[in-house]
Amino acid sequence: MSIARRVRDMTVATINDKLEQAEDPVRMIDRFLHDQREQIGQTERLYAQCMSHAQSLRQQYLSAEQYKEKREQQAITALKAGEDEVARLALQEKLLHEEKSAQYRELYEQSKQSIIELEDQLRQLKSDFDEVAAKRQYYMARMETVRLQQRMNEHLNMTNAGRHNPRMFGRLEERVSDMEAEARSLRDVRMFGREALYHAGSTIQQALDTELGKLRRKLEQEGWTNR
Repeated sequence: MSIARRVRDMTVATINDKLEQAEDPVRMIDRFLHDQREQIGQTERLYAQCMSHAQSLRQQYLSAEQYKEKREQQAITALKAGEDEVARLALQEKLLHEEKSAQYRELYEQSKQSIIELEDQLRQLKSDFDEVAAKRQYYMARMETVRLQQRMNEHLNMTNAGRHNPRMFGRLEERVSDMEAEARSLRDVRMFGREALYHAGSTIQQALDTELGKLRRKLEQEGWTNR
């Protein structure tokens, strides 16, 4: 496993741990995505610079290779013409360009390896970005679920508070029954008063009749007659 891969796995593991502990995971994810986007941009710029540099190195070693072959052909032509000194000079330049070609080719190979590593790192950065971005959608959905659940609970609490409680009807029934009993008691008291007055009137009437009878008998004894 490459160092970049181990770093990437550690990064993902760290972000996962922080997400589980974060009070606001979406905000934390946004910060991570912002930093990750900046890092991706920097890596892409570095990658572009490395590509440009590698292209320059390749051009240098290919150009040196061409000069090497050209000087070798010149040396052959000079030898055929019997111009050994010219052939020697051509071969000397050939060796110089050959060395230059080898040097630039080695730099170019190193640059290609760096580009491959940068490409791998860039893919991993983008993969991490996409993975965390997907988590952002997931945590947003979770938070929205919680928010809606809270609103639903509040709504149900308000609904239950406004709903008529069966026990309330029981208390209302008791109150109405007490009022009815009180009304009946008052009515009974009024009825009892009227009956008492009636009986009292009858008693007085009887007493009057008795007195009247006594008075009549007294008058009769005195010789009074009812005409």
